[in-house]
Amino acid sequence: MLKSELRLLFTERRNALQEKEITASSLLISNQLLKLPIWSFSFFHLFLPILEKKEIDTSYVLTILQGKDKNVVVPKMQDNNLINYLLTDNTLLRKNRWNVPEPVEGILIAPEQIEVVFIPLLAFDKQGNRVGYGKGYYDRFLKQCKADVIKIGLSFFDAEEEISDVFEADIPLDYCVTPKKIYSFSIS
Repeated sequence: MLKSELRLLFTERRNALQEKEITASSLLISNQLLKLPIWSFSFFHLFLPILEKKEIDTSYVLTILQGKDKNVVVPKMQDNNLINYLLTDNTLLRKNRWNVPEPVEGILIAPEQIEVVFIPLLAFDKQGNRVGYGKGYYDRFLKQCKADVIKIGLSFFDAEEEISDVFEADIPLDYCVTPKKIYSFSIS
């Protein structure tokens, strides 16, 4: 299926979710993450959800990361790129024009320092390709990270068979975690 078709289909599927389902599924996804071999790393990039778009509630993931005393890095959209700030008790968050909660300012973290990236998405396929909102923020950001950064998608839904219009610049996932399953792609 084409990315444009998947965007429409999965936006509809997500919009049909009730708040109770989002909460329960977000918690299940967070618990699934505990099974991944990522907990020896220190710097974790975490997206903050656009609640109006019924994205996964990453507050549960944040609680796990903080409980494990990890460095949590959150993005800010700037000039078609993501810049990253260390999330601290003093970090002031404000929604941007797309309702994305972002840090106003803080301690900048270079992409090369980040070891694990949790990636928002609308859909993904069995090869680890993903469909987001189509602006390319995460592809540009991931190119700046180390080659061995671990890329983890979070999804309410299972994998599609295939995304038919994958581009060379698209960066695939290493894992995608759903409420019931962990998909593993390029990590052996």
